[in-house]
Amino acid sequence: MLIDTHCHLDFPAFDPDRDQVIRRAMEAEINYFINIGATLESSTASCELAQEYPEVYASVGVHPHDADTFDRKAQDQLRQLASGKKVVAVGETGLDYYRNLSGKENQRRAFLKQIVLAKDLNLPLVVHCRQAEKELMQILKAALPLRAVVHCFSGDESFLQECLGSGFFISFTCNITYKKAQGLREMVRLTPLDKLMLETDAPYLSPEGFRGQRNEPAQIKLLANEVSRIKGVSFAEIADQTTQNAKGFFKLG
Repeated sequence: MLIDTHCHLDFPAFDPDRDQVIRRAMEAEINYFINIGATLESSTASCELAQEYPEVYASVGVHPHDADTFDRKAQDQLRQLASGKKVVAVGETGLDYYRNLSGKENQRRAFLKQIVLAKDLNLPLVVHCRQAEKELMQILKAALPLRAVVHCFSGDESFLQECLGSGFFISFTCNITYKKAQGLREMVRLTPLDKLMLETDAPYLSPEGFRGQRNEPAQIKLLANEVSRIKGVSFAEIADQTTQNAKGFFKLG
């Protein structure tokens, strides 16, 4: 059994065939999906999907790209959503200083508010970080103790060790299969298996051989095979441990 710990099945890319996408993944033995909110609208849709599909659980949050919209009203709405059934995390939230689609101060403010929300509700945090590692770690360390996963990990070894030293989980996507992703593959090798989770970030980041196409949760199997190759352990061990990690982190089942 495998778990896609970070996907966006509510996105319009899946409108034509969402049922079939979920069915294909389940046929590939992906038995649970954590659908991740990025805006208030997608967080609401995530909660709706979780009610519609027994295999789907929701995370609710406001992405740093949309932090400029995170006012008090949005904060209150997010808290209400986060208190709903089958909501298992807050996020994705964090800092993105690569695209800077929202102001840095608004990103920091929205991130801090969502950390407080996660702690208030005893929910883990799904963290997005791009070219903001130093400041993000300062914020997270100040909030410890905190359950968190750094999704779609893209940092260096120093950032990895800081995350692991703080007790955080590390999640990798299908971009570790890219021909020029040797640095990411080294981060996979260095991440202890009991701190590693798998995700597609679908519809984004299709694996090598499928680039340019929509990604979907069934590709977790290909990702698990690549992690197995990098780690030099069996596929079954990767599947068992990452599933155990995800179930414990999100309190599934």
